[in-house]
Amino acid sequence: MSRHQKWTTLTTFLGGESVAGGKLKEEGKTHWQNPNTGATNETGFTALPSGFRGISRGFGGAVNTGNWWSLTGLSPSDAYFRIIRSDTSVVYRQNIWKREGLSVRCLKDQ
Repeated sequence: MSRHQKWTTLTTFLGGESVAGGKLKEEGKTHWQNPNTGATNETGFTALPSGFRGISRGFGGAVNTGNWWSLTGLSPSDAYFRIIRSDTSVVYRQNIWKREGLSVRCLKDQ
């Protein structure tokens, strides 16, 4: 199973991409920017905002987005990643240059 499929399996298990972000996010506003919509952390993952490192833009999004790599590549220079934002419960999937800097989600093999 590819890492992209693991993200899809996770979001499906949590009720779909439209609600999975809230179930993964840390509750409250200690780390997340207001309003931290739908945050319940019922998974225990405690997703925190991590932002990103852009190629030439420096750092951004450190209080309102969490961004995690998916190793599913689109091309030699692009790959998918998942985004969780403070203003919604959605988990988004987008593509990005592999030269950008994002967080990683580690999985323990069973």
